[in-house]
Amino acid sequence: MLSSDDLQFFVTLERAPSFAAAARAMSVSPPAVTQRLRGIEQRLGVRLFHRNPRGVSVTDEGALLAERAADILAGLDELADQLGERGNRVRGHLRVAAASGFGRRYVAPVVAAYRRTFPDVRISLHLSDNPLRLRPEAWDVIIHVGQLPMLDLQLITLAPNRRILCCAPAYLYQQRPPETPADLASHACLTLVENDDDFTLWRLRSQVDEATIRINSPLASNDGETIKMWAIDGLGILIRSEWDVADDLAAKRLVRILPGWAPLDAPVVALLASKSGRAARSRHFIEHMQAALSPIPWRTRRGEGDAAA
Repeated sequence: MLSSDDLQFFVTLERAPSFAAAARAMSVSPPAVTQRLRGIEQRLGVRLFHRNPRGVSVTDEGALLAERAADILAGLDELADQLGERGNRVRGHLRVAAASGFGRRYVAPVVAAYRRTFPDVRISLHLSDNPLRLRPEAWDVIIHVGQLPMLDLQLITLAPNRRILCCAPAYLYQQRPPETPADLASHACLTLVENDDDFTLWRLRSQVDEATIRINSPLASNDGETIKMWAIDGLGILIRSEWDVADDLAAKRLVRILPGWAPLDAPVVALLASKSGRAARSRHFIEHMQAALSPIPWRTRRGEGDAAA
């Protein structure tokens, strides 16, 4: 027979990119992981992972066990939640994933406040440049910033968030401010390389029109903070979320350009699997996030600078 601890161990192992990564997640040594796996395989009489010189891969029996184990653990969690609510207690393990920059600034403080309110809940916060690439079933809540593909997940909008064209005043001392989107093609534009998007193709909208511009990108990075630092140093124009640049606009380190034009908005949303959405710990975490983002903190700033035409 397998215990719930065995099931949780195997689900963690199957979802991890390697046995070493699983060992780190469980705070044990890789040999301890291998030994425990062998013990489970011996009890079940089946092999759960293929082992070869290039690594390991789950067998059909292992995939079946991981799928059923995840369902069983989710059922146990839901039962514990329901019983806990009857006793006015919230407990269990809350798994949260979030975009790195937004997660550090806005999600991590909410996790701390949540933990103080519900000390019986154990919380894991994973920050990722692209949380949508994570396996949704491995998380109770994913906090995402931006447009979304079609996903079979419950979506809760937490806050609106514009994306803004901006640059440093120092850049405009060297260059004439663009007056139309087409003018951007002759400017230095700083680009964030993420997903599989064409990062040198900028799409903008006004109230009455749309424009697509192939920009010149002398500097690119996969790190948003790096891109913003280059912009503040006067090296070019960038597109950033207002949550990230509101303070810089208020302090005049950055100024808006082409104020009548903007990229698509990038709302802040919470994504939940159907079972996660029913868990009390997930619902209370969403409530904490909503409270932290109301009023919208990046729209309480004043004094945003605009470039002169």
